[in-house]
Amino acid sequence: MHFDALSPFMQGPLLQSIVDGLADKGWSQQDAFLPDALIAQLAAECRARDAAGKLAAAAIGRREGQAVREAIRGDRIQWLEPGQSEACDLYLGALDALRRQINRALFLGLEDFEGHFALYPPGAFYQKHLDRFRDDDRRTVSVVFYLNRDWPVAQGGELRMYLPDERTLDLPPLAGRLVVFLSGDFPHEVLPASHERLSLTGWFRRRGDALL
Repeated sequence: MHFDALSPFMQGPLLQSIVDGLADKGWSQQDAFLPDALIAQLAAECRARDAAGKLAAAAIGRREGQAVREAIRGDRIQWLEPGQSEACDLYLGALDALRRQINRALFLGLEDFEGHFALYPPGAFYQKHLDRFRDDDRRTVSVVFYLNRDWPVAQGGELRMYLPDERTLDLPPLAGRLVVFLSGDFPHEVLPASHERLSLTGWFRRRGDALL
């Protein structure tokens, strides 16, 4: 699949809808963000990497405080790097188009992206948290893309977002769904699921202050 195949999905109205959501309420949900064929490739790659032992238990915290604590976070991850696979490069290219659109419209100064595959085994969860670290404000916009084909709502695994008006919003992890939100503004958690749950999770970052 060539990047040109993503053109129908990367048209201005879709990207602008994401920008409008960020500007109006600080978050956006878009379904059918990328073609089904690419979603299937990404899901297969996530499972293959896990089967090969390349996904590792995710840690919480930073630097010397970093630790694996499954009572808080139970997913397995592997970080994305350019050149790992065609499917990943297409995904990273699509996100770069989104990054440039956000910068043009909202002047957030987003400079790069960091992200990883995330596989939650049955029963795993991630307790309520913010994506931006207290001592590092570079993470600015969070991006979550789901890879779970034919996901029954009864299986759980929702992303629960805590909104400013004290409401919560539960978003099932349906394949093709993209959720974008301001990293420092929305506490959120991942609810347990009865089936393995796949996603690509990451952050657009700006140049900021990191306490070394």
